[in-house]
Amino acid sequence: MNGHVGGEAHSRYLMELSFLPAGARVLDMGAGDGQTVRLLKTLDYEAEGIDLNPAQDVTGGDYLHAPYADESFDGIISECSFYASGDVPLALKEAARMLKKGGKLAFSDVCSDVVALLGDVRAAGFACRHIEDLSEKWKAYYLEALWKEDNVPTGKGLSYILMICERM
Repeated sequence: MNGHVGGEAHSRYLMELSFLPAGARVLDMGAGDGQTVRLLKTLDYEAEGIDLNPAQDVTGGDYLHAPYADESFDGIISECSFYASGDVPLALKEAARMLKKGGKLAFSDVCSDVVALLGDVRAAGFACRHIEDLSEKWKAYYLEALWKEDNVPTGKGLSYILMICERM
């Protein structure tokens, strides 16, 4: 697999939907190779990333227990990462902790239960401002990946959901 569903165009779409102004401080949770961090910098955001396996422009660390102060970011982006953490509710709570009040969480990920995910979003202190089901894009992307890699989520009932949430 290369990157995430939708690539750079998807990252740009998430940021457009978040309505974060240029200069906003944005964290990429699960930044991987830093591709989105570099993109955010070209879009005039003050961007950084965190990942267990850091690369260029990415801090090494577990974003479920991130080394950032409370309310230190205006926005957080996460693509194809929360589900892989094994603890989506904790990932959402950690994002809420790091976001300023009114800050935006723009994420897209695999989901087995959209209603439960919405409950987790609310329990973490967010209001969902936008939601889309991108399962058809996800299926095409991961079907190709199944031929190339072993560690890909599979199973009936999985969706690929995009959400823009606001920290209350």
